[in-house]
Amino acid sequence: MMLLSVLQANAVVLDVEANLRTMDDAARRAAQEGAGVLLTPELFPCGYAPARLRAELDPARLPGIREHLAGIARRNGIALVYSLPALTGAARSAGKDEAGGEPAWHISASLVDASGAELLSYAKVHLFGDEERAAFIAAAQPPAVVDFQGLRTSLLICYDIEFPEAARAAAARGAELLLVPTALSTGFDAVPQVLVRARALESQLNIAYANHCGHEDVYTFGGGSVVAGPDGGLLAQGGTDPDLLFARVDAAGVRRARKDVPYLRERRPDLYREWEAGLPGAPGRVVDSTS
Repeated sequence: MMLLSVLQANAVVLDVEANLRTMDDAARRAAQEGAGVLLTPELFPCGYAPARLRAELDPARLPGIREHLAGIARRNGIALVYSLPALTGAARSAGKDEAGGEPAWHISASLVDASGAELLSYAKVHLFGDEERAAFIAAAQPPAVVDFQGLRTSLLICYDIEFPEAARAAAARGAELLLVPTALSTGFDAVPQVLVRARALESQLNIAYANHCGHEDVYTFGGGSVVAGPDGGLLAQGGTDPDLLFARVDAAGVRRARKDVPYLRERRPDLYREWEAGLPGAPGRVVDSTS
């Protein structure tokens, strides 16, 4: 069994030093309680403001920020999940996007262990809203899974968890714990209260979901961070204010749930693909415009 911690806090847009201090303090407090990992919100080190990050954040700063974050993990002796902009593979190799303009960015998340070594990285597949889509490029790689403190662990980011296929992709690869940095604005309370718990239940895994709170740029975040177990039950829940949540998670509950109701084993993905291929407008399907 592992004790995990979830930071819910208000970031200061583009004040990286202040945000790193907030993360360092949370890591210290979480480690003192015996937590094995601290999960932090989406883009927290720079604050959530896609247009401003794209216009004002120098990508040359990113390696130094990552090293500072690794240092937070090392100094406090706790694993850390953080989210930052990351150059796409093409941009890293060419230094420019395909159109020859500024470098292209993903929204990324990384899991580093207590020594600061990166164990897992992921780039966001589902971008939310016009501002994110203007500032970032949607990724396409599935979530990877690693063995971490006795649990098979994976990452998604924010809007990704609202798609059952994304959580199922992690679960089908063996994930027992899904760590999700998010930046969820007020007005979408059903996401943590209903959808995150549904994803945990239907894919029978533990899900931790870390949100911002307060005002950042033009956004207002309502907190509501949660940790849900493989039965969909709440293991921890935040309110609207800054908080540091704790929950115990293990693999045994996941295995029991998957044995009792074998959703993953009894899926019929070939059949589902046939169903989708038969939908109007599906690739290769001719739609009769006269009907």
